[in-house]
Amino acid sequence: MIRSIILLIAMIFVIAPNNAGAQTSDYTVIAKSDKENITIYAKRLEGLYYDFKIDFKGTRFSRPFWMNVTNPSYAPQVFYEDINKDEKRELIIILTKGYGTGALIEEVYVYKNTNGLIDLLIDNPLAIIHKNVKTKLTTEKGEVRINDKVYKVDITPITIKPKLGDEISFGSIIDYELRDNELIAIIPGQITPAAYIGEIVIVYEYRDKMFQAKSIEFQPANL
Repeated sequence: MIRSIILLIAMIFVIAPNNAGAQTSDYTVIAKSDKENITIYAKRLEGLYYDFKIDFKGTRFSRPFWMNVTNPSYAPQVFYEDINKDEKRELIIILTKGYGTGALIEEVYVYKNTNGLIDLLIDNPLAIIHKNVKTKLTTEKGEVRINDKVYKVDITPITIKPKLGDEISFGSIIDYELRDNELIAIIPGQITPAAYIGEIVIVYEYRDKMFQAKSIEFQPANL
């Protein structure tokens, strides 16, 4: 992992579209949408794909600093849907940078196609939680407050109880999905290394030239 990051930092690339017939012998196809003529290539090094190329409808774009794990169960996800309600479809790519026991870190990129792929900004889900969510934790219950709505979860069934001063934490899992042409982020709330009391679900909308939270809600877990 460390060697991979050092290699990526040391590389200097020009991020620009290239002819789709450019050399790809060093690259592996890691995701594609045959229906939409979209293919994603990358190089592989020690469990990570890096130095990405996107072949988007015959034009190639480089994304040299992207990373994705090589486990095929976590291959990049590719969508081509209208998620900003402008009646034109956007390219959405979800990457998995890391995973493990109680951990999953995804990143999402959204592009509009206007004489090339143009990035659309997405508000960070952890920043959204920081601004809108308050929590409280005791040895008997967890409390999540979103604006004026309060959710309470009985945590007495959990064998390993949180310690005094522990908090409900967010960020070990960041999961993105596309549902009904809407971008959604799912971030579980963790109270011990192995216990989650529920998840924050953020539904995005395109507003003021970026994707921002349209709704934020907490879905309690069945403990």
